[in-house]
Amino acid sequence: MLKMLLLQIPAEVGMDSTLTASVDSINYFELLLKGGIVIYPIMILLFATLYLMAERYLFIKNASRIDFGFLRSLKDNILRGDMRSGISLCKSTNLPISRILEKGISRIGRPVKDIESAMEIQSNLEISKMEKNMGYLGLIAGVAPTLGFVGTISGIIRIFYEISVTGNFSIETISNGLYEKMISSFSGLVVGLIAYSAYHSINMMTDKFSINLQATVMDFLDTLNEPAS
Repeated sequence: MLKMLLLQIPAEVGMDSTLTASVDSINYFELLLKGGIVIYPIMILLFATLYLMAERYLFIKNASRIDFGFLRSLKDNILRGDMRSGISLCKSTNLPISRILEKGISRIGRPVKDIESAMEIQSNLEISKMEKNMGYLGLIAGVAPTLGFVGTISGIIRIFYEISVTGNFSIETISNGLYEKMISSFSGLVVGLIAYSAYHSINMMTDKFSINLQATVMDFLDTLNEPAS
């Protein structure tokens, strides 16, 4: 009896170690592909999200840069009444703020309302450039989780259809099918969360630029009144 128990212990330990090794050696990529055909469009949406997020972040970060040396030189030109040099300086500086200020300088001599209107229109154009493709991120944030749920529901339908055909109603059959199909829901939610976070983070960057833009425009308008005073 004791001999038989001693022989069984290594076998059980070996089975436990084998089970642990098999759990530790899970291939997560293969596990992801078990989510069904819905996984492929979700992966495409993930790559699109990462591309749009990086592209918009780099574009807005560069466009919202404020060159204070440029602003000081432009202010000096305006105070001296050298508008031609001011316009040339704006054209040589490839920034949204320089294009907006150029619209204002080119209309100096007209009513202040005309100057403000021209600068406001250009400001809206520059902000619209920053918001380009942002709608796609918002769309992905809603579509990706929905695709994941569609994959899960279609998988559950297939499980119960197979049960009705084969009559094999077991916990193992249901659990195996469910965990595979829940992968699609999990993947869709993760992609949707990334897209949602990116959408609002980039919008916050755009809002911050808009506030800084308004402060710069107000400072420009105050500078126009300095020579007269």
